[in-house]
Amino acid sequence: MSATSPLDADRLEAILTAIPRLTIAVVGDLFLDRYLDLDAELTEPSLETGLDAYQVVAVRSYPGAAGTVVNNLAALGVGRICPLAVVGDDGEGYELRQALGRMPAVDPRGLIVSADRRTPTYTKPMLCEQGRAPRELNRLDIKNRRPVPEHLEGQIVRELGGLWPEVDALVVLDQVSENDCGVVTGKVREALSKLAMGEPSKFVLADSRERVGLFRNVCLKPNRHETLRAVGRDDGAGDDALTRAAHQLATAAGRWVFCTDGARGILLASPQDKENENRPRISAYPVNGPIDIVGAGDSTSAAIVCAMAAGVGVEAAASFGNLVASITIQQLGTTGTASPAQLRQRFHSTGEPAA
Repeated sequence: MSATSPLDADRLEAILTAIPRLTIAVVGDLFLDRYLDLDAELTEPSLETGLDAYQVVAVRSYPGAAGTVVNNLAALGVGRICPLAVVGDDGEGYELRQALGRMPAVDPRGLIVSADRRTPTYTKPMLCEQGRAPRELNRLDIKNRRPVPEHLEGQIVRELGGLWPEVDALVVLDQVSENDCGVVTGKVREALSKLAMGEPSKFVLADSRERVGLFRNVCLKPNRHETLRAVGRDDGAGDDALTRAAHQLATAAGRWVFCTDGARGILLASPQDKENENRPRISAYPVNGPIDIVGAGDSTSAAIVCAMAAGVGVEAAASFGNLVASITIQQLGTTGTASPAQLRQRFHSTGEPAA
């Protein structure tokens, strides 16, 4: 790794050494990711409908959405992980809490169990055919499509205020598309903004599918599509438009933007930059073979937060995020993670990131 790279061996070791001492909160929508492994050779026709009846031979359950961030933080070795989320008082919620309980370092005290909500669930049937990679069939989704009740919203805000002094950094994941139907409602965003404004040295990174442009006083981690859409541009806009859009988001939030752009790495934007200044991209690490990008953004978020809480600069943190993602995207049919041993091996075997 050349001396000009934002992530060198010393910075990598500094991050990995600091991670076990960190306490990191994950605020947002916990989903249950449930994989149903289907054996194609056992498929039989339904006597009632004549349709194919797929036969489930294994069920794999993982915490998804914000839970994917939790899983990645645990794999990186974070000392204490504090999820703040609402789950339903239902079977999926029980299954999700069981899955979280199997993870090291997870402190479950911020989990709010409510009979007023369903546990959001992505059920993913995986058809396993001889000689072929598993193939995902149509996904089945359970989501809450009614706004969060006021009493639950207030409870989230109170839990957030109580958790704030205990943590070194926070990841915020706004997964639910429907406005105010997930954990990160308008009032929760406002509470986060006030806390972050009062203690700007505490790193907060927000990721939102639909509302990334509404966060204030926290860093943002949108992808290319989310960045352009937040400022009213379409996906066909070029790199100059993306740079301007990222700067516009950074100016509105008053904090850094880490715009992920797939194999092209991460585009950084600062609220202090001139609008047309082109910051260099933080290059992605080269990856060979098939990839699965599900959960890649969440693994990048976990990595960036760990690196920033460890005290390295934004460019090194972005490069560490790319390094983690280069490992997680090679884990097919599941949401991947990266361990410190894998990161050291990948870093020292890869050399320079892709240009």
